[in-house]
Amino acid sequence: MSANPASTAAGSRSGSGFRIPKVPFWAQIVAGLVLGVVLGWLTRTYDIGWLYTTLDKVGHIFVQLLKLAVAPLVFFAILVSITNLRKVNNAARLATRTLLWFMITSLIAVAIGLAIGLVTNPGSGTGLTPKDGKLPEHAGSWLDFLTGIIPDNVITPFTELNVLQIVFMAAVAGIAALQLGEKAQPILTLSESVLELLQKALWWVIRLAPIGTVGLIGYAIADYGWDLIGKYATFTADVYIGCALVLFGVYPLLLATVAKLSPVQFFKGAWPAIQLAFVSRSSVGTMPVTQKVTERLGVPKEYASFSVPFGATTKMDGCAAIYPALAAIFIAQIFDVQLGVGDYILIAFVSVIGSAATAGLTGATVMLTLTLSTLGLPLEGVGLLMAIDPILDMMRTATNVAGQVLVPVIVSAREKILDHDAYNSASSSPVDGDEVRDTEPERVPVAA
Repeated sequence: MSANPASTAAGSRSGSGFRIPKVPFWAQIVAGLVLGVVLGWLTRTYDIGWLYTTLDKVGHIFVQLLKLAVAPLVFFAILVSITNLRKVNNAARLATRTLLWFMITSLIAVAIGLAIGLVTNPGSGTGLTPKDGKLPEHAGSWLDFLTGIIPDNVITPFTELNVLQIVFMAAVAGIAALQLGEKAQPILTLSESVLELLQKALWWVIRLAPIGTVGLIGYAIADYGWDLIGKYATFTADVYIGCALVLFGVYPLLLATVAKLSPVQFFKGAWPAIQLAFVSRSSVGTMPVTQKVTERLGVPKEYASFSVPFGATTKMDGCAAIYPALAAIFIAQIFDVQLGVGDYILIAFVSVIGSAATAGLTGATVMLTLTLSTLGLPLEGVGLLMAIDPILDMMRTATNVAGQVLVPVIVSAREKILDHDAYNSASSSPVDGDEVRDTEPERVPVAA
């Protein structure tokens, strides 16, 4: 008996013909941005109270879920990354070169920020006055920065989310584990398992990024409105232009000239981390994706597991270089304070040396107060920028994360340990939480 054509056709359609297409993750993010802007505009225009509250809660919950994993993630990531250096030949050389390139790129970024600020005068014509400012709840100084690294106990840094102190404890534990050798192997095995567990849980949160985007962007538009953004139009444009120049100008130039690599291929591989950083505004929250795309670009896993966590807590071209340079000029103009050549040199020094103060968290308030206190500028200026900070932080964090991928790629290329085949075949497809490298861990050679 022949099969019924109608039933066969129906079966074919149900099996494959009407399968719902999978929406790319980047498209989900873009859709979230657009929907958030629309809902934020509707909320502010028609004063929809319940929608305002909903957007606030959705965005807040997403950020809280990211922060929930920050403390243990940073601790175990730093600990494991330090101990993984034992698998890398000439680890001290790699670590030194990584730090050196962190400083070089930060210096270039702060120079661009200063140049843009001096040309555009972002504090002129805003209508803002010193009385509009207010003192920040937490101010930073060099003494606070240096003495605050060492915790009073092992519990408080985790409960208060003091990332610098967590990094300090993790570094001490990692170095001690290296010294103990085989005796520390059970602890290292447990730490690696806990880190994988945390990263797996964080992947689930990351998949919620499109929904979080709706809440974060919608609430920002509903709460601040276009009128407030207009007062900071020049400053906002300066931050975005400065970050764009570093992200799409300096980084490609370094890749092409120093590493002899294709900038287009770099952005194809790094894009999943960059777009997530833009939405989440957290370098640490993006760290699992950052490490995956760095490995996918051909950086050896053992080196990436050190450089990426290290960069996520110290490498901040957006938050710690471009932003404080522009903010210092902006605040000085609002308070009618004249800055000299020595002040600009101090800004560069603070940006290059003190960038660890940002510690990978959302926002750059600590870094800004550190810069202002060094220059002797009024800390009330921080209050002037708090209202616009979420809008600025998206582009700053995207620049941070791109730099955290860039440096390991450059160092690997110059040290002849980069997998060029992997680099040239890297795609912009979403990074899967279960994605792993096919090769077994091995000692990474370093060219003499």
